Amino acid sequence: MPFKSRTKSDELKILSYLNTRMNLLENDKQYLSNLKKGFEGEVMFDLLTEKLQCNCLILNDLLLKVNNTTFQIDTLIIKDALHFFEVKNFQGDYYYEDKEFYSNKSDIEVLNPLVQIQRGESSLRKLLHKHGFNFPITSNVVFINPEFTLYQAPKNQPIIYPTQINGFMKNFDRIPSKLNGRHRKLAELLVSLHNTKSPFTQVPTYDYHSLKKGNTCIVCHSFSMTVEGRVCRCLECGHEELVEAAILRSVEELRILFPGIKITTNIVHEWCGIVESKKRIGRILENNF
Repeated sequence: MPFKSRTKSDELKILSYLNTRMNLLENDKQYLSNLKKGFEGEVMFDLLTEKLQCNCLILNDLLLKVNNTTFQIDTLIIKDALHFFEVKNFQGDYYYEDKEFYSNKSDIEVLNPLVQIQRGESSLRKLLHKHGFNFPITSNVVFINPEFTLYQAPKNQPIIYPTQINGFMKNFDRIPSKLNGRHRKLAELLVSLHNTKSPFTQVPTYDYHSLKKGNTCIVCHSFSMTVEGRVCRCLECGHEELVEAAILRSVEELRILFPGIKITTNIVHEWCGIVESKKRIGRILENNF
């Protein structure tokens, strides 16, 4: 079990909801696609770190701030040292030239992950110093996607390529380590300093009245839902979900999209649009809130 688990950011949730309920601009759709791809890559790496048997503390998805600089850590493993991992889910062919990364498909420059991790490591070191900790830090960029290729790859850089990941994790697991109270104190500090709201959020303007109403399928996101007794069934893919679970999922969606909104029977009835009986919705709300 990781010391800090990874969850979808509110930004990713909001954009996913909006993509279903309104027409996003193409640049917003592309941004959403990049967020999804990044999150999927990080989850792939989590599946590997969860298999570690060595004595360590795993902290996923930290958003920290030091000296007015906000920085993110995809994965931090506290072991003999602090191991900082920047996970990239790049897919396809890329090339390295003049200390920059380019997509081979479009020749467009992409954000250099080596620069990212250098800045992140520097910020982490400042944060540790500020709080009286002095642990060595090692950093690596992990290219998690097996369909990633980098031409003219730089030598002697902290990069773990897809074909190297399994070997790296096995060797990492073999290195003995002994944690003490100071390691755990640092982990607890970093979790306490984690910011749940990112200053980099890019979400388009929206309001309640402009969004399409109705329950959506949890699998295919279709609005073609029907209620059959205690079950909601999707007419597109056939997936079934308990009515109560579908209503509660819609309530969570409302809370994410409109923080601070007062959850009432009337609001939920209008938002879901699938359950005709307000009394039924009221009972579900009473039983769960």
